[in-house]
Amino acid sequence: MREVPANHYARPMLILAIILFGMIAGGLAQMVLGQSMRDVNWTLAILTGLIGSFVGGLLVSLLAGDGLELRPSGLIGSFVGALLLTLAWGWYDKRRSTV
Repeated sequence: MREVPANHYARPMLILAIILFGMIAGGLAQMVLGQSMRDVNWTLAILTGLIGSFVGGLLVSLLAGDGLELRPSGLIGSFVGALLLTLAWGWYDKRRSTV
């Protein structure tokens, strides 16, 4: 039987972890803005969480001098990015529905 390298599953697990963290960050952002757990739009949560985590987390990590390491500054930036994107989407959606 062929032996599997130790880091063979690292990349797929990292991708799943990023998606899960993005979903949690996006869902928390919606709850902070007044949604109940039942009313969370999970598609929006995943999108805003992933994009917000990438932009906010990367930007805050680089500004804090942490580089690309997993640090609290990047996690906070990820949540703030998801929160800002959720706010922006709510503003756009409300504006679109009134026109």
